[in-house]
Amino acid sequence: MLNGLRKAANAVGDLVWPPVSPLTGRLVKATGQLEAERWSDIHFLDAPWCDTCGLPFSFWVGSGAECGACAARTPAVHKARAALAYGDTSRRLVLDFKHGGRLDALDQLGQWMVRAGPDVLAGAQALIPVPLHPSRLFSRRYNQSMLLADSVSRLTGIPVETGWLIRHRNTQSQAGQSGRSRRRNVSGAFAVTKTGRDHLIGKTVVVIDDVMTTGATFEACAKPLLRAGTVFVNALALARVVKPTDPTT
Repeated sequence: MLNGLRKAANAVGDLVWPPVSPLTGRLVKATGQLEAERWSDIHFLDAPWCDTCGLPFSFWVGSGAECGACAARTPAVHKARAALAYGDTSRRLVLDFKHGGRLDALDQLGQWMVRAGPDVLAGAQALIPVPLHPSRLFSRRYNQSMLLADSVSRLTGIPVETGWLIRHRNTQSQAGQSGRSRRRNVSGAFAVTKTGRDHLIGKTVVVIDDVMTTGATFEACAKPLLRAGTVFVNALALARVVKPTDPTT
């Protein structure tokens, strides 16, 4: 019934405020859609990729294959996936959503994430959005990772848990930092709450974020979750930076 009411409300909203493309502002058929000619500007990630971190491979190298970084050092994150390669077009989608308050494409973004992450979502009992520090949340007004988690939850039925993990240290922005600096910046920044400790034992959870660059934030979230008794911590991002020598841990 709730889904029916939501669809009806969306239909009424489309009549009052006609849907426009989140990229160009041109009229489209439904909220969050892109023009047909712009789909080719987005690089959707898919196999073959590293079975652990989801780094795309240029050719098939066998089932269960890992990239060099994951083979050299097993990450705390069991499996990580992302829907899009972070390029010129996807960057605009992410930044308009993250900093510009552009939320009309949120349902579409969630669909892309679910499509990219069936193996990380399978068997999960909770979605945990990467938490913002309270001061950052106050200035930004919303946590983009929580909105993405809510969108994924509506499609999968996996509940979102925002009270199990907190960011108890206000870290600097990760933008522009090296992989080593990113790891140092978020090291020890996250902690499991008492409520989390009461519920995490034996669970498989999926940490949700907007962009994966080196994987440092996901790793920093996974470590306290594992110490609290979580069996597997997977990760799912809207987009990831893909480079020829992508440092994924």
